[in-house]
Amino acid sequence: MSNIQEMEMALMISLVLTTILTLVLLRKFLKRNTIRVNRPPSPWRLPLIGNLHQVSLNTHRSLRSLSLRYGPLMLLHFGRVPILVVSSGEAAHEVLKTHDLKFANRPKSKAINGLFNGGRNVVFAPYGEYWRQMKSVCILNLLTNKMVASFEKIREEEVNELIEKLEKASSSSSSENLSELFITITSDVISRIALGRKHSEDKTTNDFKKRLRQIMELVGRFPMGDYIPVLAWIDSINGFNKKIKEVSKGFGDLMDKVIQEHVEAGNREEDFVGILLSIENEKNSGLQVKRNDIKFVILDMFLAGTSTTSTLLEWTMTELIRNPECMKKLQDEIRSTMMPNSYIKEKEVANMKYLKAVIKEALRLHPSLPLIIPRLLSEDVKVKGYNIAAGTEVIINAWAIQRDTAVWGPDAEEFKPERHLESALDYQGNNLNYIPFGSGRRKCPGTGLALGLVEVTVANLVGRFDWRAEAGSNGDDSDLAEAIGIDVCRKFPLIAFPSSVV
Repeated sequence: MSNIQEMEMALMISLVLTTILTLVLLRKFLKRNTIRVNRPPSPWRLPLIGNLHQVSLNTHRSLRSLSLRYGPLMLLHFGRVPILVVSSGEAAHEVLKTHDLKFANRPKSKAINGLFNGGRNVVFAPYGEYWRQMKSVCILNLLTNKMVASFEKIREEEVNELIEKLEKASSSSSSENLSELFITITSDVISRIALGRKHSEDKTTNDFKKRLRQIMELVGRFPMGDYIPVLAWIDSINGFNKKIKEVSKGFGDLMDKVIQEHVEAGNREEDFVGILLSIENEKNSGLQVKRNDIKFVILDMFLAGTSTTSTLLEWTMTELIRNPECMKKLQDEIRSTMMPNSYIKEKEVANMKYLKAVIKEALRLHPSLPLIIPRLLSEDVKVKGYNIAAGTEVIINAWAIQRDTAVWGPDAEEFKPERHLESALDYQGNNLNYIPFGSGRRKCPGTGLALGLVEVTVANLVGRFDWRAEAGSNGDDSDLAEAIGIDVCRKFPLIAFPSSVV
């Protein structure tokens, strides 16, 4: 072959390779461009930080404000992390029902790694066999209807103790910090169920109640290191890293003490810790329960059974005091059936329709977790015609969904229990316009445990006492100010005067 022919051949090969490379690059460009076109609407974002500057401390409120402009399915970027924000029941249906399995995972964070050993609990565990096993253990040994019913005596004793405190306050015409009382009663009930005894007088446990509030705040924050690794040093400067270690150690010390008590007592299966320890010792059980895992599962029970339940009690009483006409209707329902100076039992509460409507409405306006715990998309998926890439974190704004005027009407921001009296809505997450406990595979399994305590507590507080808030707070919007955290309780404690009527 001549030099000319060799040159022509080389040129031909070069042209073919160039053409192929061009076509490949063009295809990638077109594909990338198509995906970009099909992504959900996004606000303009800043270099490096993305949309973090548009998120306030009350994240659920700022996200709703953005969604009103960009739509119910919105793509944000927190630093390098894409965040899909869902703000309507229709969009939530695709995430929590149609593609629930693909969205069933959890993102990891600095807080989860530090507080829960990367998710060795139920709430934050990655989707998989360990999560299924531990969820099953919790449900079978703690959260079935039969188990919840078996704790009725514990609830009755603790509510009666609460009533005694309020009777003393009534007789002396003094006020009570209901927020603190609600944290105490929920903590004491969970302590007795999960740990076998009440730890109210234990200084370590009193500190632990403060730790619970700190945990909810820490998990609800957006540490820079999670989203912008080059700015991770800020988490050290602002004390975030130190607080994680401090809270984790405080909780760990308490759990070590509780577990050691059970081991020394012979590891009897009289409470949840004892059950978990017995499972740990069963080599043939097939469950991978380790000593450290027990700590994190118990922490789950406290977080779900104490923080979120006390928050629901707090907001329910807040709204009743702010809305005297609703309080009067509920009092009439309760007092029409109760005997003078008697405890209202759970079988009586079961027939109180307006009470149940009041609690449903409190959960609609004030879901204990306004932003359902984030999910992580495990594979590419199309939602409402938009392409969502694997690795995207998903935030479902239950607070915004449950205040959507298109669904709930122009009075969606008002407290109106009557809207639930003829409604078929329940807590199972079947109607995605009402999801105070979530929906799908990662729905909260402790609904019955929480409501069992809330219903009987509210019934007795409202039936046995008239209530008056501190001067200036009744109807004052400052009463609705919200604290910071993954759960949103009141920013300021609920202080009220009980007046005994029996």
